[in-house]
Amino acid sequence: MTCLVVRGDKNSGAGILSSSSWPVKPIQGAIIQELRIAGHNIVQGFPTSEPYKTKNSAYFGETIGRVANRIKNAEIKNLNGQSYKLAANNGPNALHGGPAGWGKRTFEGPEPVSRNGTEAVQFKYLSKDGEEGYPGTVELRVWYIASKKNDDGVEKTQLEIEYEVELVGDEVEETVVSVTNHSYFNISGGETIEGTEATLMTDQYMVVDDTDIPTGEIKAFPGVEANKNFTLGAVDPDIDHCFVINTDPSSVLLDTRQVPARKLCSFFHPNTKLHFEVLSTEPAFQFYTGKYIDIPAVGGAPARGARAGFCVEPSRYIDAANNDDWKKMVLLKKGQTYGSKIIYRGWKE
Repeated sequence: MTCLVVRGDKNSGAGILSSSSWPVKPIQGAIIQELRIAGHNIVQGFPTSEPYKTKNSAYFGETIGRVANRIKNAEIKNLNGQSYKLAANNGPNALHGGPAGWGKRTFEGPEPVSRNGTEAVQFKYLSKDGEEGYPGTVELRVWYIASKKNDDGVEKTQLEIEYEVELVGDEVEETVVSVTNHSYFNISGGETIEGTEATLMTDQYMVVDDTDIPTGEIKAFPGVEANKNFTLGAVDPDIDHCFVINTDPSSVLLDTRQVPARKLCSFFHPNTKLHFEVLSTEPAFQFYTGKYIDIPAVGGAPARGARAGFCVEPSRYIDAANNDDWKKMVLLKKGQTYGSKIIYRGWKE
């Protein structure tokens, strides 16, 4: 049995939706609180909303923006003919939109809607000019579209996330955007991801400096072969890098929804017989095996430690705002629309 309970703050109230076909539970901030595959919740989270505000240093389930991943020295060097200093929260850099990024904010919604002929819920968020240092007022729209797919007799649960952002304020002519979701997945049925078989569809990754900012070089990641599975152990491999599925930055559109979603990676665990895969229209994805998870027991949820989950964060290139060859993929001007899609798909043997 699958169900949906959506909680969200709207006009200081809470909305609750129920549907027998929904396997996902998003809450305020468009956070994914649960994602159930064949009765198994495969994402890390909290049973109530309060810990997401006070204990979620790991970004469990959060919608990440205004810009996902890192921006060098917490500064956008050339935008609207000037530089912008951002809130630094990862050494010298800005990470995931800053200490009060979109995942920490209260969204409008959820609103039940039909999207592409399928039952969905929509969240909206108005990010004001100057929030965390970013210029321009933008509106974010998030759709969660859940469905069941029958693939050669196998029923697969699918959650599609669709992001859309527009520069709606008149303060500036341009800003930068890169949105993702920061769910931690665990299909093992246990406390850690140990024993999970992983396959990445690319071995190309962004080489970074000692502050995790790209050097500009993209090359093969040592120890990972594209389309060949490897096993996540108790400690190794320890991965927290951005893999590139589209190595031609000039071909990346501002609205990537115009291109078909591609499979980024797939996972299987022999104990649970659960399969899970991530697809996206995005050109890159951060793959993180959870070394630094350190969440105390709170609100009825157990403590979560290292390797309690892995992340797959589809997005644009890291620090694209400060790289002339990559900048257009994150540069949002008046009258334009930023868009992207992420698809989570799972099933049990």
